Amino acid sequence: MSAITRDEVAHLARLARLALPEDELDQLAAQLDVIISAVAKVQEVAKGDIPPTSHALPLTNVYRPDEVESGLTPDQALAEAPAVEDGRFRVPQILGEEE
Repeated sequence: MSAITRDEVAHLARLARLALPEDELDQLAAQLDVIISAVAKVQEVAKGDIPPTSHALPLTNVYRPDEVESGLTPDQALAEAPAVEDGRFRVPQILGEEE
């Protein structure tokens, strides 16, 4: 595989609408070449007879079954509220509208 060139990096930068200074093009070309080489090595190892996996070990479902439980009554929920009005939490006005 050939190394990525400075002109290819400039072309990619234009496609991505990135304004790269001239001095960064050579640096990015070297970095992208390292990345492309690493991907090529992985592709060599990943042959067709190896199935793709997302995890090294199989995962099992660790969730418990849903069980219905009783919740708070409205009176219990409002019991510790700093301000209550008409059976609801009263909160400070934030939009500056008239009440």
